[in-house]
Amino acid sequence: MTDYTDAFEHLLAQDVFSLNAAKKREALMPVFDALHHHHFQHSDAYRNITSSNTDLMLAKPSDSAGLPYLAVRLFKQFSLSSVPQSEVFRMLQSSGTTSQTPAKVVLDKATSARQSKVLVKIMQSIIGKQRLPMLIIDSPSVLKNKALSARAAGIQGMAFFGRKPVYALNDDMSLNINTLHEFQAEYGEQPVLVFGFTFMVWASFVQALKKNKVTLSLPKGILIHSGGWKKLIDQQVDNATFKAGVKNQCGISRVHNFYGMAEQVGTVFIECEHGHLHAPTLADIIVRSTTDLSVLPQNHTGLIQVLSSIPTSYPGYSLLTEDLGRILGEDDCPCGRKGKYFEVLGRLPKTEVRGCSDTQEGKA
Repeated sequence: MTDYTDAFEHLLAQDVFSLNAAKKREALMPVFDALHHHHFQHSDAYRNITSSNTDLMLAKPSDSAGLPYLAVRLFKQFSLSSVPQSEVFRMLQSSGTTSQTPAKVVLDKATSARQSKVLVKIMQSIIGKQRLPMLIIDSPSVLKNKALSARAAGIQGMAFFGRKPVYALNDDMSLNINTLHEFQAEYGEQPVLVFGFTFMVWASFVQALKKNKVTLSLPKGILIHSGGWKKLIDQQVDNATFKAGVKNQCGISRVHNFYGMAEQVGTVFIECEHGHLHAPTLADIIVRSTTDLSVLPQNHTGLIQVLSSIPTSYPGYSLLTEDLGRILGEDDCPCGRKGKYFEVLGRLPKTEVRGCSDTQEGKA
């Protein structure tokens, strides 16, 4: 893995949104090439899937669009690993609903460490390096389960950027109003970090504050949130409405969503001041046709493929999601960040996604 380690460390040393398209491709492709060959050698499932195309076995594609990819749903159906059981450090589980099987992601210590390093670089570009007083829009009980859920992992990951964490909710998910007033009294005039999952921030915090006729004053606060928008869109709550509600109820105007998933923890696509999600130097995004999986140009809606430079313990560096989105541009966002920027437009309806990984599922 020497080639991978050297290429990854070179990439990690770059400013997180500094490379234009050509320089980013030059830095990323050696990492992705090394990951492909590592997983081909060490994961039976990945080898079964990609060996159906012999060209991929020795491939050195010129850009990420030529790399193989797995359907993200495979992590709900199989335990995919590229390390021996003795090296498994943690099993991360996505937050599945009662109708969904949660995904399971195998982590070794090296992959877990890289996740933390990359998350720090990306988040510090938004939050800064100072650890801020932190308000978590959840209850403390979320961390008590032995199985590490994506929700708990998200809180633990973000807690690194805060200090003296305070939970806004009781175990029954009701507002802890006394705690909120105490937090405001102590930190209301300071920069603070607020973190939560999108629907919980809206339903259990913003709307609950409104229902209880409570307003907070955290004018220097930064809210970081993530999670599916489906429930909010169903309630006709878009991004602008969400941000307006946060501003009205607690005075926070700096609100940043991010797109990410349990299958690629550490790699997050953060929202800039102009409402665009950005691919950092350590990751890439592609949009593919829902009919033939061909790569689509900018401003065309299709399935989102995400690529991460992080995972060596499981073959999840290149994943075809079931999310719909479109790339809005590259290297020319008004915020000044380099790289592709995009928007997520919802989930694919419950139909079959046919792709290279589907043809080999039985062998995984």
